[in-house]
Amino acid sequence: MAKPKSTNTSSRRRNERKYIPKRKFCFFCTNKAVAIDYKDPVKLRSYISGGGKIEPRRKTGICAKHQRTLAIAIKRARHLALLPYVEAHVRKAGSIVIHD
Repeated sequence: MAKPKSTNTSSRRRNERKYIPKRKFCFFCTNKAVAIDYKDPVKLRSYISGGGKIEPRRKTGICAKHQRTLAIAIKRARHLALLPYVEAHVRKAGSIVIHD
């Protein structure tokens, strides 16, 4: 015979310990003056992981509209060699200074 459900103290404790993440707001929606441009690799690097992958929305907190434009800008910058495709290129290149 099945036992009836009771309000256990252990189940209440589990609910109290539940982690509630802080709500992330889209950086580009809050700062309307900031534009996403493929020619600005310094700004785009903060949205790329150490391995060279594009960070997901759940990690960066960017809205879907700006995530799509950000992904296109990162891909264009990679194509023009402004950003590396993989981490190995960053380690090989290092900080090369070209003198004219």
